[in-house]
Amino acid sequence: MKQPVILQVLPALRSGGVERGTIEIAGAISRAGWQALVASSGGPMVPGVAYAGGEHITLPLNSKNPFAIWRNAAQLEKIIREREVDIIHARSRAPAWSAYLAAKRTGTPLVTTFHGVYGLTPAIKKHYNAVMTKGDRVIAISNFVAKHITDNYEVDASRIRIIHRGVDIAQFDPKRILPQRMVDLAGKWRLPDDVPLILMPGRVTRWKGQHVLIEALAKLPHRHFFCLMVGDDMGHPGYRKEVEARIFQLKLDEHVRFVGNTPHMPEAYMLADIVVAPSIEPEGFGRVPVEAQAMGRLVIATNHGGACETVVEGETGWLTKPGDVEDLSQAIAYALGLPKEAKDRLGQQAMEHVRAHFSATVMCEKTLQVYWELIGSRYE
Repeated sequence: MKQPVILQVLPALRSGGVERGTIEIAGAISRAGWQALVASSGGPMVPGVAYAGGEHITLPLNSKNPFAIWRNAAQLEKIIREREVDIIHARSRAPAWSAYLAAKRTGTPLVTTFHGVYGLTPAIKKHYNAVMTKGDRVIAISNFVAKHITDNYEVDASRIRIIHRGVDIAQFDPKRILPQRMVDLAGKWRLPDDVPLILMPGRVTRWKGQHVLIEALAKLPHRHFFCLMVGDDMGHPGYRKEVEARIFQLKLDEHVRFVGNTPHMPEAYMLADIVVAPSIEPEGFGRVPVEAQAMGRLVIATNHGGACETVVEGETGWLTKPGDVEDLSQAIAYALGLPKEAKDRLGQQAMEHVRAHFSATVMCEKTLQVYWELIGSRYE
């Protein structure tokens, strides 16, 4: 008997949470005995599709050019017909337009995933974004994103499904981290071994809030800490230079370091005493606080966006006012001053919280349930 065929489309497979989630869903589709197809313009994560049991199809889906979108729609229509695709799942706006056209032409159910909140001005941009609401099912990655959708777009709420993004518990598991890997990473980063480590993972860009963290560190009553900024400036070094200049002004240059990206985030979390996510704009979900909690780390995040749904105040971490330097500084001082027993208890609660609600396994199960809502009657 024919098994369901699911085609996921996204711009590229270079790096990031959307890409990891796509591969995780491809793996879940394959484990269910279904066929997993992924179409994108390619990238270094393409081998992960095959490793997950799926098949990658290369199309220039990263282009926003209207003519390219139209040509991609024709190619997707051909794939849908030839491969007998049951569902097409779009994860980004440009590919979603192509997917929407192909789905209409072939009568194929369309699923879209709203991975964040998009700008609403000018009006043409809102129209462009609205394709993400045209799915037969619209997946929102948090309650925050779901509210953004219903507040700003004409969409029947009955079509929306809230599925929080998940982390790979097998990867983000303290018990699986080899001590030697931590030693090697600490040596590479030249970390002092006698002070608490404050870790801030994230792209070096203003909305992530590196500048807020620097000001908060300067207000601490002592300098018994070391702060590591892990992330790339994405080819826009101006903001990083601005933050580095402020670090020198505040005489924090011996206590703060930028180290760029690393493929060894589980080990980086294990080295940390506190993980901070001080974004000044709300994130649709916010992977860092969840990954850090999965590793049993103390987490301080900003009280807006998806973080409000993933961090339980005082039980798995702390939430501070957006952009409030004093509030963030007080939270860091409090976390640094906790006795070991309290830190261990919070860390254990955080791990249990993530495993129960924000694992990749839960995310995949719920996504396959959405697919089954649309095609289950064909296979019963």
